[in-house]
Amino acid sequence: MGILQVLKTQLLCHLIICYVFLVSGLIINLLQLCTLPLWPINKQLARKINCRLGYSISSQLVALLEWWSGTECTLYTAPESYKLYGKENAIVVLNHNFEIDFMTGWTFCERFGVLGSSKVLAKKDLSYVPVIGWMWYFLEIVFCKRKWEEDRKTVVQSLRNLRDYPENFWFLLHCEGTRFTEKKHKISMEVAEKKGLPKLKYHLLPRTKGFCVTVQNLRGTVTAVYDSTLNFRNNEMPTLLGVLNGKKYHADLYVRRIPLDTIPEDESECAAWLHKLYQEKDEFQEHYRQTGRFPGAITSPPHRPWALLNWLFWVCLLVYPLCMLLLQLLLSGSTFTVVCTSVFCLAVSVGIRWMIGQTEIDKGSNYGRDANEQQLKDHAILPNFGASLKKNH
Repeated sequence: MGILQVLKTQLLCHLIICYVFLVSGLIINLLQLCTLPLWPINKQLARKINCRLGYSISSQLVALLEWWSGTECTLYTAPESYKLYGKENAIVVLNHNFEIDFMTGWTFCERFGVLGSSKVLAKKDLSYVPVIGWMWYFLEIVFCKRKWEEDRKTVVQSLRNLRDYPENFWFLLHCEGTRFTEKKHKISMEVAEKKGLPKLKYHLLPRTKGFCVTVQNLRGTVTAVYDSTLNFRNNEMPTLLGVLNGKKYHADLYVRRIPLDTIPEDESECAAWLHKLYQEKDEFQEHYRQTGRFPGAITSPPHRPWALLNWLFWVCLLVYPLCMLLLQLLLSGSTFTVVCTSVFCLAVSVGIRWMIGQTEIDKGSNYGRDANEQQLKDHAILPNFGASLKKNH
């Protein structure tokens, strides 16, 4: 293990990385707040400014994965589809098996130039969280409470607001609703059996309502669905803590471009289409487990330097004054000051480890608590399609 690799595992480096991210994020949130008076005057200009400001936050996590960890990303896709990536609006359907799959998704957004404008369907509670949540609010992220009766109207309105968005965007969806675990998979397959739906081996049943409403309301704005299936080589299960420690992973992503006009408009038919898509995603995962690769041509989208340059800018801007402040505190000679500073650093390190722990798969959502009832509600629009899907499959 080289000196640089040892350095990456040190707590002090982790504290600096998190300090830079949090302080720069709060500064950017303040700048985003300053764009509010511009919205009624020139909404499109305000949107473009917020795309750049949002990029300055999210690209730091991409830089952490690409440049600090050194994780490599290989793309499997058709050459004719590759030419269109980043040049059109798209709905991206991602599997949800890994703690850092959101970072990997953002990495591909960055390489095709749509990171600043990328969208997600997120829990309403996240809109109150400083840095990421506040950034998403200004980026017009679609928030929901996971209570569909209450959500539908607000989700529809949020989606319709994106019809005149001035930047190309990707709308990233984890249709499974939560990360894959064996416990959640068992519950999900019990629902599949009750509804007569084909069982999946590597995925949870997709929750169809959010996908169908997204397709319905972005039709005419979005031109394609990118069916994306992610895996990591050597059966690795990467973690955010591993990335922070500088551990290198290798991500493989298989992407199929599906024209949106081939997806049924009827909600029940659209739901059946999504279930069939997840059966195919299961087959792609099985192919990967057996052969170590996905089907299709291999390419590696080139690194762009902007995420690294943005990260270095904030490091240079924020670390120097921090070092000067700590030096003054230490040179003051006050035992009380030194002890308070040490306790503060310890508290920060514990807090950082706690936040990282919340991303761990076994600490995800309470999927399974009343899960059968909730998933039966989510699949209630499929009264006639379950049996036919199973038969056709």
